Amino acid sequence: MKPLTLSVKQIPDQRVDMSPLVAQQLSGKKTVDIGKITLQCGKNLVRVDALFNLSGDDTSNIVIKNSHNKLDFIGKDMDAGKISVEGDTGAYLALGMKSGEIHVSGNCGIFAACEMRGGLLAITGNAGDFVGSALPGNKKGMNGGTVVIKGNAGDRAGDRMRRGYLLIEGNAGDYCGSRMIAGTIAVMGKTGQHIGYNMRRGTLLLWEQPKLPPTFNDCGTHSLAILPILFASFRQLDSKFARPDTAFNRVHRYGGDIAELARGEILVKNPD
Repeated sequence: MKPLTLSVKQIPDQRVDMSPLVAQQLSGKKTVDIGKITLQCGKNLVRVDALFNLSGDDTSNIVIKNSHNKLDFIGKDMDAGKISVEGDTGAYLALGMKSGEIHVSGNCGIFAACEMRGGLLAITGNAGDFVGSALPGNKKGMNGGTVVIKGNAGDRAGDRMRRGYLLIEGNAGDYCGSRMIAGTIAVMGKTGQHIGYNMRRGTLLLWEQPKLPPTFNDCGTHSLAILPILFASFRQLDSKFARPDTAFNRVHRYGGDIAELARGEILVKNPD
């Protein structure tokens, strides 16, 4: 069987809701039937075959070609299979994702991995604001799974994050780990202002010294046995985090946010 391939014919004038195009909703359908599915495009409903050229029949392995930033909700509530995106994506990529894999060769918009519960999301480019966060008004953000971003992340990465791994090879914007409940955020590049704002629990693992808020206590330098175990768990990933030369166990630890529960921690790689 060949992957179900959707090639964008031309960029539509309005944004497109791609949420119906996931393995659990397409299972058992023929390509001609998939083409008849309607997608919300602005105020209108548009058939899939009006927006895409379709080929292949393996609905558990979906490829989106010529993708662009008007395609929203790719992989929403996905619970099986694989989606490969050649190009950029819009907002709400992998919203509520439960299982499976999504690979994006370009950039993605705001709220990627929002309230994600499992699976793997790998982004070759940059991610917008609120990656791994909660929907506006909700109290729980990312709740499982792994997100790998090879580029930079915008503001509020991991806002209200509860569980899982958010791995950023580039830089992160302001308020990284804000209102974090639990989980792990690792950033190899630089971080912006107000890191760990109102953080309750969880771990921020950093390669660069951040500008720390006054509500974090300096807990000194430590060798943590858990870190080699953590890095070993990343070895199966296609990422800098999988390379042995990136691993370390000597860190400077800061505890906070004392304006909240003060059970969170910021671990900064100790200079050699």
